[in-house]
Amino acid sequence: MTFASASDFRRLEDDLSRPTDADVAAMARLSGDLVILGVAGKMGPTLARLALRASCAAGSSRRIVGVSRFSNPDVRERLESWGVRTIRADLLRRRHVRRLPRLPNVILMAGRKFGTSGFPGRTWASNIYLPALVAEHFRASRIVAFSSGNVYSLTTAPGSGPDESTPPGPVGEYAQSVLGRERILEHFSEAFGTPVALMRLNYAVEPRYGVLRDIADRVRGRTPVDVSMGYVNVIWQRDANSVALRLLERASSPPLVLNVTGPEALAVRALAGKFGQALGISPTFDGSEGDTALLSDASRCRAMFPDPLVGVDEMVQRIAGWMLGGGHSLGKPTHFEERAGAF
Repeated sequence: MTFASASDFRRLEDDLSRPTDADVAAMARLSGDLVILGVAGKMGPTLARLALRASCAAGSSRRIVGVSRFSNPDVRERLESWGVRTIRADLLRRRHVRRLPRLPNVILMAGRKFGTSGFPGRTWASNIYLPALVAEHFRASRIVAFSSGNVYSLTTAPGSGPDESTPPGPVGEYAQSVLGRERILEHFSEAFGTPVALMRLNYAVEPRYGVLRDIADRVRGRTPVDVSMGYVNVIWQRDANSVALRLLERASSPPLVLNVTGPEALAVRALAGKFGQALGISPTFDGSEGDTALLSDASRCRAMFPDPLVGVDEMVQRIAGWMLGGGHSLGKPTHFEERAGAF
């Protein structure tokens, strides 16, 4: 499927939130309402709608509640129009967290990455103090928490990347704080018996955002593509959200840790070539491929959730089609090429 014009925004969001049979079956088995913390980010709105649509298809009257500061009121309005209930709250404020309904299912998406170099204190507070407040308040719930493949060190590329048994080796303060988030949640899981799943994601993509959009923007803008981070893993956003939703019933104490990404390491140079072909532009390049890259082995994820994934060629065509039709960007580059962890 391609998206022919910017007016296809609703169609895009519908596609990114369309449940599979496996999503519906999981929501039929799951009991209780669901709250998504940090719902107004890049992935949150379509995850909330996916959860609502899958629950409705399963015949469940489950409430889906989205919590955020909602600095962009349009996101809150869109969620409400779909039937997602919203609560405005600052999750760094203890009194705001204490007012939240203690629902049995929690997906924690709130966190901070970009701006770490300039404001490291806020990053550590957002990625460690905030999860502690959440884990204490929702100690009787099951929690799926978004983490990141950045907890691993750079690994030989191309290659399969580290699996969940590989010791973490975070590079830079952002990655260190993400590992801190995991450790905090591990502590509360052990202290209270809270079922937790830690979802180490890299990288989710869709037509408006992500590594592939970053590469495509450079190709289209005739800006050299930096290939120093020569290989990446990516997963279509809808596929990643599906995993997050279905991890709720697999949360455990001690926590389940799961790498979530696509099945292979993709060469940045080759991806630029694919976009060049789709956009009718010959890409140019800057630098040379390093012998290491940020990669993850998602074999365990594929064994647990063996659904067919959107493949890289289809991703390229969807993104290029969206761009050629005038589709907008979220304007939030991923900085995937960063090798020193300075975000």
